[in-house]
Amino acid sequence: MKIALVQIASPAAEPVAERRDRVDDLVRSAGDADLIVLPELWAAGYFAFDDYDREAEPTTGPTVSRLAELARETGSYVHVGSYVERLASGALRNTAALLDPRGTVVHSYSKIHVFGYQSKEAQLLVPGESVTATRTPFGAVAGTTCYDLRFPELWRCLVDAGAQVVIVPAAWPAARLAHWQLFTSARAVEEQVLLIACNATGTQAGVELAGHSRVVDPWGTVLAEAGTHEGITWCEADPGVVPAVRDEFPVLGDRLPSYSGLIQTQEV
Repeated sequence: MKIALVQIASPAAEPVAERRDRVDDLVRSAGDADLIVLPELWAAGYFAFDDYDREAEPTTGPTVSRLAELARETGSYVHVGSYVERLASGALRNTAALLDPRGTVVHSYSKIHVFGYQSKEAQLLVPGESVTATRTPFGAVAGTTCYDLRFPELWRCLVDAGAQVVIVPAAWPAARLAHWQLFTSARAVEEQVLLIACNATGTQAGVELAGHSRVVDPWGTVLAEAGTHEGITWCEADPGVVPAVRDEFPVLGDRLPSYSGLIQTQEV
């Protein structure tokens, strides 16, 4: 399985139309990959909160439709990263999508843990409400987005949904790079999944983004890690490592059906 992590900067001075053209060129240059992955809200820019409403789009909007054309052109699976989705109700949410080589959306996920710390995302966007996994030639694929990495309970739901590969688009700041590296490795090991995480880079609204897109296997081996530059990081991964690790070290089978019964109140 050949993976291309397309690490993108979204400078405020760059018109969104020009950014889309630039990203089109990057995706085309990654066209011999089996799977191409982009970051979180790269079109609007994660920290461009005042632009969310203007840049919001339906599933048939330019982010998905243009990348669907590129999926058909390259014959690759393309994970669009995420985009500001406008629902029929008018509400906005942070939605990711995976396209197959026909340009069809085969998996979507709306970010459940919208971020409120030094961010307006939680004020502007409604959270998603569900997780699913979909079968692909690489195994069952699921997704989370950025801040979701901090919630292992959600990741256990992905495993229960059947996930073997988890794709994580992000706009993770450089100030917490160590957390990014820690959580991507920890989630891969504890859930015994192949974790593919594509982060944004550059500076937005005075916030430096971490880059360091990475692929981590279920043993915790970092198969590839980018630096802070914009561009493509390539990775060869064997999806067969997931069932092999789960067979060799079947820790997931030792989980209790529920842990809530273990909690007792004790007076101090």
